[in-house]
Amino acid sequence: MIKAAVLGSPIAHSLSPLLHQLAYRELAVDGEYTAIEVSSGGLQGFLNTLDDSWTGFSLTMPLKEEVVGIADVVSDLSSRIASANTLVRRDGRWEASTTDVSGFSYALQSHGVSVSGDVLIIGSGATARAAAAACDGLASRITVMARSMHNAPSISNCVEESDLDFVPWHTSGVIASADLIVCTTPSGAADSLVDLFPINPNSVFFDVLYNPWPTLALSAWAATGGQVIDGLDLLIHQAIAQVEIFSGLSVDRAAMSLRMREAALSHLTSST
Repeated sequence: MIKAAVLGSPIAHSLSPLLHQLAYRELAVDGEYTAIEVSSGGLQGFLNTLDDSWTGFSLTMPLKEEVVGIADVVSDLSSRIASANTLVRRDGRWEASTTDVSGFSYALQSHGVSVSGDVLIIGSGATARAAAAACDGLASRITVMARSMHNAPSISNCVEESDLDFVPWHTSGVIASADLIVCTTPSGAADSLVDLFPINPNSVFFDVLYNPWPTLALSAWAATGGQVIDGLDLLIHQAIAQVEIFSGLSVDRAAMSLRMREAALSHLTSST
């Protein structure tokens, strides 16, 4: 039996229990998946209270960075991006890895988007690092726009092949010139950038948030006629990879992503 949960704070809004439980039903797997509030600094103490019945955990903020210093084993990719969203117990040891990077790649592929040219990443946190790693080697240039350059060294570790630039917040022209924009900022942080959006964009805007639904930035970009990818796609595709890790089964990604999206949209529209 799978016994898993998503950990983080705040966690009440998480759609992960809905998606994972749906997947277990579709796969005819005996599984239990809940949401547990664990605040910053509390992950080690939480893990110390567990018995051997737990399979693993999904991790959201603020635990993605914290877990890298706690897990017994950390994947090379998680070490590179200094972030992990998946924790699994194997042979008595906790192993941390990330499905966020592949989640970005699968989400883009599902919309027929190939990464190339200039990619703009808005924000510089853990999700931005995952996006940078997903685009590295495919984009000719990755530009990071953030309010602070404090995280520049950690972003630089994620980009090994593409050219990398950093620009200040509200830098004029970088949004209009990008082929792909990935917005990774917290709720409301990107609202002030809407005035910089081009009138008739040819590029793709990918907003990783799904709470609020939809975000102001995503709605504004869609209103211009530009292509958008919303945070549900990232959530769904990283979740499918976690389901495969927890269950040990191979999932029909195309079919499962459609079922998950249908359920998530139904939940979001009924709660707004």
